[in-house]
Amino acid sequence: MTVATIMVYVDPEQQAEEQVRVARSIATRFDASITGVSAFAVEPSFVAEGVIIEETTPEDLKRMKAALAEKEQWFRDVVGLPKEKVEWRWDVQYPTVFLTNEARSADLVVTKSRRANVDPYHLIDPAGAVLRMGRPTILVPEHIHELRADRIVVGWKDTREARRAVRDALPVLRKASQVTIVEICTSDEQDQARRRVRDVAKYLQGHGVKSETDVRVHMAESDARHLIRIAKENDADLIVTGAYGHSRLGEWIFGGMTRGLLDEASCCLMMSH
Repeated sequence: MTVATIMVYVDPEQQAEEQVRVARSIATRFDASITGVSAFAVEPSFVAEGVIIEETTPEDLKRMKAALAEKEQWFRDVVGLPKEKVEWRWDVQYPTVFLTNEARSADLVVTKSRRANVDPYHLIDPAGAVLRMGRPTILVPEHIHELRADRIVVGWKDTREARRAVRDALPVLRKASQVTIVEICTSDEQDQARRRVRDVAKYLQGHGVKSETDVRVHMAESDARHLIRIAKENDADLIVTGAYGHSRLGEWIFGGMTRGLLDEASCCLMMSH
């Protein structure tokens, strides 16, 4: 198991290079190819009292398509890898839908960790994409330009999502010098939690990953904030965890840990659903 293709989402009007540089650092580490994707959807006309107040004209659409096509050179300049290692894809489509579909060709997806968007026509919903893509995703907060992933914290919960996250992260975990598996539990669950994280450590050992275990008891602060603090204690720049959520009447509802990490983590997150 390795990482051969990395996909990174680029906002059409993006100037900051954070998540692209993180994707490049991962691609360099694994000698992987990298695909940039970007999209926008055409907004419906705004009508008031039967009068069209605002609409996207053919000229607007042509200009927007040209801007997306031209973004390719910006992307290639930031990535700085040989031409044959880089691909650019764009479309007139809802950004989250486009990324979700294109992710079929990637081993790993990289996006910003920005909170769920309020503009589905131009901005991606990273959390919604994670829950739909079926691919491990690295979410990058602002001002992070590189991912060393030399020290990693695994947020463990005995669920399908966490098991998948650990398996998906194996290529990255193998290259780390320190991996710490953490379970946060109630005070009366500590013995069971220790057994669970020892099992995970044994599983990882079988795949060439040396790890430590750490069981913590729930505190007054949220589990997400607790896990972020543990990552800081370990000088980790990556947290691996499952992504928890479900769809209700077409709206994605996220678990407290997932939302808390997305909102508050200052390091990169690697999530699987």
